[in-house]
Amino acid sequence: MRKFLAFALLAFVTSTAVDAHESAAGPNGGPSIDTGDFHIEAVANGTELAVYIRDAADKPVPTEGFKGTAIFVVDGKPQRIVLAPAGENRLSGTSATPLAAPKGAVQISTSDGKSIQGKFQ
Repeated sequence: MRKFLAFALLAFVTSTAVDAHESAAGPNGGPSIDTGDFHIEAVANGTELAVYIRDAADKPVPTEGFKGTAIFVVDGKPQRIVLAPAGENRLSGTSATPLAAPKGAVQISTSDGKSIQGKFQ
């Protein structure tokens, strides 16, 4: 049942993600995507995932009050990572297994109720 829910959530997030532009290297070295009002950068380091958020003008966005979830594919299986504020414009979470290049979807809720969604390929 857990696997089914993880796949269903991954499919939902992926299908509802904003049409993001191709990813490019962000200022922290990870792939960065444009989601319209925001730029999201995902940096994997071992089991830690850091997600940095910048606005359309490329300025850091404070993440206090934000929350999120990333569902990345690791060794062919979905890995759900809960994201919480961890610095000025950063959300962070821990994976059960080491992450390689970020591949999957991120969904973030801002403190004012906006939703940020993006897909890393």
